[in-house]
Amino acid sequence: MTRRRIERDLYDGVQQHLISSNLTLRTAQAAAPPAARELAEGLDKVIDGMGRVIDELREIARRIHPPALAQAGLHPALKALGRRFTVPVRLDVRVEGRLPEQIEVAAYYAIAEAMTNAAKHARASVVDVAVDVAGGVLRVHIDDDGCGGAKPAEGSGLVGLKDRIEALGGQLWLASPAGAGTTVKAALPLHGPPAPGPLPIGSTPAELGEHTGVWAAE
Repeated sequence: MTRRRIERDLYDGVQQHLISSNLTLRTAQAAAPPAARELAEGLDKVIDGMGRVIDELREIARRIHPPALAQAGLHPALKALGRRFTVPVRLDVRVEGRLPEQIEVAAYYAIAEAMTNAAKHARASVVDVAVDVAGGVLRVHIDDDGCGGAKPAEGSGLVGLKDRIEALGGQLWLASPAGAGTTVKAALPLHGPPAPGPLPIGSTPAELGEHTGVWAAE
């Protein structure tokens, strides 16, 4: 019971409160008058420090499965995540029953990471999440309407998730043109490595890489 309470507090409480507070600080920083340079610089340091705390908390949280995911599966866990998120989330999850545990965990964290980045970095006003299964592959598609220009190498957390997904035989792609929002797509085979062929979500890795010039998994 103690472990479940800690899991719930991390996911539904502490992390979301920190992200919300960080966004409030950014708003205050943007509203600071030009003459209040010291105030703006002080807020910048606080924002950076809070960002590091969020990143560290995320690393801890990755080692703990959310209660809804462990008990009920991917769909209920994503519904719970969306209800408590700081930005409106539109979910379209077409997955029936339970999937292999490692697949559910990898998909959940990929979606949670993309949603967190949309709120923390892209300042999106809405996030769209679509999940389904086709041809023995779990397909994940996350879109936001934020500022785009995402650079995973600078600490978004997606690089670590890419490694986790690839360890399961899957692939992760990112499209994030500046000023045009961000799209994250993942494909996870439910049983063993995927068969050769195009990305079963509507775009190929080459198209995504050519489109963004930012980053795409090979």
